[in-house]
Amino acid sequence: MRKGGTSLSHKTDPVSIGRMNKGENNCITDVPGVHVGHVTLDEPLDNENGDYACTGVTAILPHNENIFREKVTAASYIINGFGKTTGLIQIDELGLLESPIMLTNTFSIPAVTQGTLEYLLKQNPEIGDTTGTVNTVVGECNDGYLNSIRTFSIQPKHAIEAIENAKTTPSEEGAVGAGKGMVCFGYKGGIGSSSRIVNVQGESISYTIGCLVLSNFGSKQDARIIDPSASKTNDEEAPTSDGSIMIICATNAPMSDRQLRRLSKRCSIGLGRTGGNFHNGSGDIVISFSTAHRHDHFAKSHTEVKTQVRDDHPVMNECFTAAAEACEEAIVRSLQFATATSGKRQRTVLPFYK
Repeated sequence: MRKGGTSLSHKTDPVSIGRMNKGENNCITDVPGVHVGHVTLDEPLDNENGDYACTGVTAILPHNENIFREKVTAASYIINGFGKTTGLIQIDELGLLESPIMLTNTFSIPAVTQGTLEYLLKQNPEIGDTTGTVNTVVGECNDGYLNSIRTFSIQPKHAIEAIENAKTTPSEEGAVGAGKGMVCFGYKGGIGSSSRIVNVQGESISYTIGCLVLSNFGSKQDARIIDPSASKTNDEEAPTSDGSIMIICATNAPMSDRQLRRLSKRCSIGLGRTGGNFHNGSGDIVISFSTAHRHDHFAKSHTEVKTQVRDDHPVMNECFTAAAEACEEAIVRSLQFATATSGKRQRTVLPFYK
């Protein structure tokens, strides 16, 4: 059985973080062209061990055309490197993203990589034949408290389905897709998203910075954004070990991969403001991309010309502020939009916000 996540209306905005204006839907899909899709697994498994599939896949696409043939500029930043990912070393070497960014649980990295690869191979018959191979990008968090992670419920087909489900409409948040089984600050976490508008001083130009997070970190005593004594669901805390978070930051501002790496670093400010401490065993990883330029895989010229924002222009600091605010609010929204979720061995994790 596959179930979608339960989410509040995006017009319902119960929190205001920072000073900057939010995008129309306060979501990463406010960045023009960005698509998000989910597949959620929510079903008991046929055995006597109380096993349960409480997991999923989330796909983030910079555009809905052929990403391999029309790559976008990208970068990554490792806040703490306990996480397991594929594809980041090529992103950091070449500064390009040529596949959807996929999120799932720790043990499903191989299956999601295979499914994403199958999708790209079908779309591009030349890959591995008349042209080179392709770099698939997959990130994870450990949902093993609620999900029977050892059963490998996620299959390659789920990755393909998540990509095909991707839309520009506001993404569902909370216990949906890769966020289905995640726990944040001892409460139900998962998928959260937010966006900010950056106006260029003295010009009639604006850019959008959007963040999507997969939150699975922290204990109640670490949280700076919630008061545990105020919770109406003061149950026993669900453990997350040291926990992890995947942060995807998108923008239509024309930035180089070096500048996107600088932007990625500022997302760690938003994470820290919520109470994230980048623990020894945490995987805290940021992947950023810009939709401003597309790089033709089959371009013939030996040179290319691109525009980019100036590092010393005030707009760069505004982009940094936007990334910090959007990341912080995305984490808060992953809690706000979550619903009570049951999983393996009849465990239930309750939301902080009712």
